Amino acid sequence: MPLHQGPEKPDERPVSVNPFYGETNPVGGMTEAPPKHRLPDTPLAPTTAYQIVHDELMLDGNSRLNLATFVTTWMEPQAGILMAECRDKNMIDKDEYPRTAELERRCVAMLADLWHAPDPSTAVGCSTTGSSEACMLAGMALKRRWSKRNTGGRPNLVMGVNVQVCWDKFCNFWEVEPRLIPMEGDRFHLDPQAAAELCDENTIGVVGILGSTFDGSYEPIADLCAALDDLQARTGLDIPVHVDGASGAMVAPFLDEDLVWDFRLPRVASINTSGHKYGLVYPGVGWALWRSPAELPEELVFRVNYLGGDMPTFALNFSRPGAQVVAQYYTFLRLGREGYRAVQQSTRDVARGLAERVAALGDFRLLTHGDQLPVFAFTTGPDVKAYDVFDVSRRLRERGWLVPAYTFPPNREDLSVVRVVCRNGFSADLAELFLDDLSSLLPELRRQPHPLTHDKEAATGFHH
Repeated sequence: MPLHQGPEKPDERPVSVNPFYGETNPVGGMTEAPPKHRLPDTPLAPTTAYQIVHDELMLDGNSRLNLATFVTTWMEPQAGILMAECRDKNMIDKDEYPRTAELERRCVAMLADLWHAPDPSTAVGCSTTGSSEACMLAGMALKRRWSKRNTGGRPNLVMGVNVQVCWDKFCNFWEVEPRLIPMEGDRFHLDPQAAAELCDENTIGVVGILGSTFDGSYEPIADLCAALDDLQARTGLDIPVHVDGASGAMVAPFLDEDLVWDFRLPRVASINTSGHKYGLVYPGVGWALWRSPAELPEELVFRVNYLGGDMPTFALNFSRPGAQVVAQYYTFLRLGREGYRAVQQSTRDVARGLAERVAALGDFRLLTHGDQLPVFAFTTGPDVKAYDVFDVSRRLRERGWLVPAYTFPPNREDLSVVRVVCRNGFSADLAELFLDDLSSLLPELRRQPHPLTHDKEAATGFHH
């Protein structure tokens, strides 16, 4: 969560209250306008408080038009009803809410089967608040397993420079040295051989990304495992792999069944995914799974006597809502394999079709085509001098579209792109509207004397 401070200059203006907000008599129902940055002295009527908050939130962007986020922005009404019915349930209290806990257990078993665990009945896993927490838990397990064979060095974690920021947080918080493989040329993610060369006796693991947030491409997990197999044969170093499948772990099993990336690879020790991304559930829920109990050190699992029950738990959070776990089970039950395949295929079809039509405009060069994650990235063509991707992003925002533009990390800081994330609910019709708006902006952009963005760092709208 972001850290916030109070306003530098206290805003003494109270919140504006419309006279019509009075429950009966527009005048008699009025109360003193509440302050913005301190608790009001007296209560407000619930309808008044609701309308004040509701009106302010109208200035947020439209989530359905947010092509920056991977997070689910549409679910069926029935899922919303179930979530409302469970909003008062505490996921951690498995003794008080045993059926909710049972649905969580079933979801773990379903994912273990989907990801080809050697024995789904013995694979262990848990729900989390999202993939960030799931990655932290997987990293903790890697570090604890390494510590048992540690010879006194500083632990390190090998990964591509394109990893999600949660891995930087993990390395910072848990004092692990990040060893990052830079981008080179048209390779925008990890190189397996380069990853193996960075490993040593203090490497706790290697992270492979199934679906890079920078461009939507899959990292070659099987090739990574093969390179580490070769490393073990030459040096004896046995380095485990964690697959960060925040998005791709809920796409590849349905659309890329022949792609081997999961527990079919013996070196893959753990996998995480975001239920609230291509798992098709509102935020926030994630999942972390380990191949077997051997990959999750027992000493990391707390057994808590909580409200009358013995409960094993492995989490950074304690109390959290159970509604998203229930919604995940509903979605698994509702769609099944064929339903997920249909939804993800439709989303990929939208991404591929839109990418092709963006390329056909003539001003842009595609980096990816939406044929792995339903995500594609593009940059301006070499002959385009009047504007840049930041101008495109800014002008699209005027039409209501939230589309990020950002600069790539080392060694491709020279490359700036626009990225489009296609999700369930972003239909072919909406894609057509997006293309119409993009096309209509081009004549004016082409007439600019030069790109209008002076500070690219300030203009960057990249959100994982």
